[in-house]
Amino acid sequence: MTTTERAALARRGQHLEYFTIGWNSLEGLIAVAAGAVAGSISLVGFGVDSFIEVTSGAALLWRMAGDGDACVRERREALTLRVVGVCFLMLAMFVAVEALGHLRSGTAAETSRTGIALAMASLVAMPLLSRAKRRVAHDLRSGAMHADARQTEFCTYLSAILLAGLVLNAAFGIWWADSIAALLMTPIIIKEGVAGLRGHACCD
Repeated sequence: MTTTERAALARRGQHLEYFTIGWNSLEGLIAVAAGAVAGSISLVGFGVDSFIEVTSGAALLWRMAGDGDACVRERREALTLRVVGVCFLMLAMFVAVEALGHLRSGTAAETSRTGIALAMASLVAMPLLSRAKRRVAHDLRSGAMHADARQTEFCTYLSAILLAGLVLNAAFGIWWADSIAALLMTPIIIKEGVAGLRGHACCD
């Protein structure tokens, strides 16, 4: 691969990260607002997860920026991944505690058409974005981009769980569906958090 071709791939990777940051910022704002209105813990958790994904995307841009020492960039990424990992674990604790509290008290979330539309849009966009990132990662042989593509793929799973909970509540009045959806999200969020905490530089 020539230097020019590699530079073009790197720019494509950066553009994908800019799109990721923009999408997740908007998604997070809509999800948190809609979740607060509907009293949906799964929707709020999904929104906060989106903001954490923004941090992760910004970290990858930081890591890719410039032509400095590769080891320094990896160490930057490892430090940021650990911070993001802690954020994921805190989010998992918040979601689990709130969901269990809602189940104990019998608190039901209201129907959120906005949340349903958002989850459906995410289910379409995230697989396409993840696939594009994997292609760039493969061509660049970038472990960081591969990891980010997996993280985007996890968003697809969260979107599916969120959509199921919201639809069950809206269509069939299953009041506990939202809390169960939130609890189902928790292991996925914890997995991401643990992976972030284990992040390490490629050069020792």
